[in-house]
Amino acid sequence: MSRSNQGQVKNRAPAPIQISAEQIIREASDRQEAHVLDPVTKIHDAEEYQSFLSSRRKLFEDNIRYRRDHIGNWVKYARFEEDNKEYERARSVYERSLEVDHRSAELWLRYSEFEMRNEFVNRARNLLDRAVQILPRVDFLWYKYAYMEEMVGDAEKCREVFERWMGWCPDEGAWLSYARFEVRCAKASAGEGQPPSMDRATEVMKRYVNEYPCAKSFLKLGKWAEHEARDIALTRRVYESALMELEPEEARQARVFKQFAAFEERQGEYERARVIYQHAIKLLNLGERHVRSKNDGEDLTENERYRRDELYKSYVAFEKKHGQKDGIENVILTKQRAEYNTRVEEDPLDYDAWFEFAKLEEDHGESVAVRDVYERAVANIPPAQEKQYWKRYIYLWIYYAVFEELEMGDLDRASKVYDACLSIIPHQKFSFAKVWVYAAKLHVRRKDLDSARKLFGKAIGMCGKEKIFIEYIALELTLGEVDRCRALYNKYLQAMPHNCKAWSRYADLERSVGETERCRALYELAVSQPALDMPELLWKGYIDFEIEEGESDKARALYERLLERTGHVKVWISFAQFEGTEIGKGIEEARIIFQRAYGRLKEAGLKEERVLLLDAWRVFEKAKGDASGVSNVESKMPKRIKKKRMQTDEETGAELGWEEYFDYHFPDDEGAASNNLKILEMAAKWKQAQNAESESDSDSDSD
Repeated sequence: MSRSNQGQVKNRAPAPIQISAEQIIREASDRQEAHVLDPVTKIHDAEEYQSFLSSRRKLFEDNIRYRRDHIGNWVKYARFEEDNKEYERARSVYERSLEVDHRSAELWLRYSEFEMRNEFVNRARNLLDRAVQILPRVDFLWYKYAYMEEMVGDAEKCREVFERWMGWCPDEGAWLSYARFEVRCAKASAGEGQPPSMDRATEVMKRYVNEYPCAKSFLKLGKWAEHEARDIALTRRVYESALMELEPEEARQARVFKQFAAFEERQGEYERARVIYQHAIKLLNLGERHVRSKNDGEDLTENERYRRDELYKSYVAFEKKHGQKDGIENVILTKQRAEYNTRVEEDPLDYDAWFEFAKLEEDHGESVAVRDVYERAVANIPPAQEKQYWKRYIYLWIYYAVFEELEMGDLDRASKVYDACLSIIPHQKFSFAKVWVYAAKLHVRRKDLDSARKLFGKAIGMCGKEKIFIEYIALELTLGEVDRCRALYNKYLQAMPHNCKAWSRYADLERSVGETERCRALYELAVSQPALDMPELLWKGYIDFEIEEGESDKARALYERLLERTGHVKVWISFAQFEGTEIGKGIEEARIIFQRAYGRLKEAGLKEERVLLLDAWRVFEKAKGDASGVSNVESKMPKRIKKKRMQTDEETGAELGWEEYFDYHFPDDEGAASNNLKILEMAAKWKQAQNAESESDSDSDSD
């Protein structure tokens, strides 16, 4: 059987007897062997004591012989000799161990502690001197050496030890220990009621900064000078030196500014702290740090990014505590700028974000910042040449030009903005009439009419929209150039002969200048066009023109011509009302027109139109007719009847259900419809009679 199959369990069925965890623990406790204590050796005389020492020494020597390089055996052996007051033997053991491994710092430490425990100061001093000569880079040996000299009260020798140690350029902990030692010496030597002199300690910290000129050392010195030496002027000089003397990558660390500003805040110098914070925000671009880091290639560690975030949060908290309205608004604006920068960096085509960003800068920023935002925004051209994607983008250019014109008062720069916008638009596929119009009107405000006219002409050729014609004609009309307006209307109508509004405006222009015949000729030419978008507007304008000119015959002829083309009920009503006016032939003629219209609509079977006509006829009779005329019209008024009909699907022809609708039955209608109406009336009367009889019978029964 192979070893790989030995650990496999073939039968995976549950065992018939289940063993619980409690049972396993109980069995393990029951089977545990009793703990055997070492025998206690009792010594009665010196001979037994020497015999005991010999046996123990033999045991230690055997252990050392078996494992000579194991330091623990040597230390236990030396500790045994120390416990038995055999100091020379203990020293001998330590010296033998040093011969085995003289580079073991732990062994030197144990040896020196042995000498100090037993108050052999000179021996400990010599031993530590040997140790630091052999292992000068082991800090805790120097710490132990200096600590021992300070404990015995020999400050000069302790200072010599520190000086020897400083010659090896140790880390910051050594320098801080040296400085704290000098502080303790100064406090001990100072008299009662006198402040201690920190000159020696200050010199030590300055030497440390000169030895390690970095942000960390300057911050250590600043913190020490504030809290240990309590020298405010020195602390301020240290922080200022850190900002001026260090390399840029060291001086621009966020922790330098944060600690400097916090120091000034603790001293009550809020203006100085605010200046430091603002300088840091401007230098480190805390409001736009993500944008700057991408553009400038600034490679920041995660720790530095976190510290910069903490610096900005500290500034916000500072302004909330000590700032005024302007300072707090500045903090909020910086935060909002950062948010908008994040949005536009993530999605450069988010034009709503660009609008909000530009609005923020216009309200609270400087002109340079506003222009920078607009320039960055308009640089993001939509990728697809489809008009729906360009609608929001075009307004960026418009807002940019409006800002330059209204806020900055720079009309030339605004004109350049419009020119740049027009050069970007793909006019072969689509164009924007508003941009052409705004650019041309800007030239007018600049009092450059020639440029405005040239731009309008170019717009007609490249865009050709109705709005451009309307604005160009309005400009020329404002200037009193009627001939130019006529020429523009000719081009307008050549491009859009179906546009009834254009014909009407052209006719109104001719009428306003007193050219009645030209106006009438234009209307005749317009109504003779084969296709018009709103012919009713044109005919109405033509008829109103003739009425206002007092040409009733021509207006009547126009009504007749219009009725030949269309028999709409509103035309009939308007014709009849015209005849009833002072310029018409009178009420009788109007009634004749109403009667003609009624007959035509009846022949066509248009019931709802007949109802509208009768309503208008009744109103006319009440206003200008007599009682007989009103009664005549009311006798023609139909009855409104509710009916049901089956709904069907137009595509499939399936029945959808019954629906109710209203139908009209006119008294003068003949045939089956009128007969049905009479039958219904008779049935309604019979039902009313039956109801009346039943009510009378019930009254008699009750009596």
